[in-house]
Amino acid sequence: MSFNGRLADLPPGPFARLATLLGDVKPGKEPITLAIGDPSGVVPEFVRTALAQNAASFGNYPAIAGTQDWRDAAAGWLNRRFALNGAIDPEKHLLPLNGTREGLFSVLFPFMPDSKGGGRPVVAMPNPFYQCYAAAVLASGAEPLYVPALRDNGFLPDFAGLPKATLDLLSAVYICSPSNPEGAAADEAYWNTLFRLAESHDFFVLADECYADIWFDHPPACALPTRLAQSGGFKNLLSFHSLSKRSGLPGLRSGIVAGCPGLIEKFRAFRNVAGPTVPGPVQAASAAAWCDEGHVTANRLAYAEKMAAAERILGDRMTRPGGGFFLWLDVGNGEDFALRAWRDQGVRLLPGAYMGREIIIGKTQSNPGFSYVRVALVSDLSTIMTALERLREIL
Repeated sequence: MSFNGRLADLPPGPFARLATLLGDVKPGKEPITLAIGDPSGVVPEFVRTALAQNAASFGNYPAIAGTQDWRDAAAGWLNRRFALNGAIDPEKHLLPLNGTREGLFSVLFPFMPDSKGGGRPVVAMPNPFYQCYAAAVLASGAEPLYVPALRDNGFLPDFAGLPKATLDLLSAVYICSPSNPEGAAADEAYWNTLFRLAESHDFFVLADECYADIWFDHPPACALPTRLAQSGGFKNLLSFHSLSKRSGLPGLRSGIVAGCPGLIEKFRAFRNVAGPTVPGPVQAASAAAWCDEGHVTANRLAYAEKMAAAERILGDRMTRPGGGFFLWLDVGNGEDFALRAWRDQGVRLLPGAYMGREIIIGKTQSNPGFSYVRVALVSDLSTIMTALERLREIL
């Protein structure tokens, strides 16, 4: 499917491309999908209880700013999780989202100028990238800039290496850490450099930190505490968090955007006109989830067990990510490997090129995801081990 106007340059959806690639090819063994990052965990009982006890609020329009209980719970989690010493005010620094994806898409609209630095405004993002970033940029009228995230730069885009003329055109930057698909985690030096660039060139940082609570060796450095330590506040920053990954509740469609109070105020005003609200029962269940760490610890330990199994099975064919639940495997040609994995072994994988865009490096056109496949470790441990053992046969 192609789109008209601004969206004509929207990259094709990766899963639609995968369906086309596999077409009528029959799986060689009983099918197992490791293509989609769907954290299908057990719904905690306290979430079910909160939904049931607050079902009557389906009869009322919910407020854009969220209930007082939700705001207090969300701010409390942010202050605890990132040791912010109460810097997040529940009335000024955050908003509820219908899932973080919705917020990452709609956030550009109230902030995008008609021009920047004498030209069309530019929004930069990693390459490979989460597809809704590009959709947001194109729909807002800005120009997307795909900055390669390569092994040589730790799979994090080198925004600081962009020419000054390009930096002056930037209105915003998307950055995902730990990243999807590579699992790369930015350190404090990376965040500090990015925030200094944002101040110098007058753009804001959209920090997609949905995987911040899925880590293995140590928690990743994160945007909010780094920015607070650097500047005493959250200027130029909006950070996004989700119950989809942290709590294994993707169907709840519930997230947080937090950061600069001026940006939050403007985003709230826009959402009062155009944005979706989060239903009352969902807010109640979300508040309960933000207040509980036991289920989060259990989720993290389960992912650690899956990652350890992957290391035993794949050995040096994989590198442990800094966070998240994806493996980013270098297989030479991701599309060919994904087709073979399905045809020979019945394992469904996502070619890395389907999350990237072609770029020109020197005189060569290249897709940074070309040689990779993304493997999602979201099924139960036994299923994942079976799938990885099958992949080992063809690696």
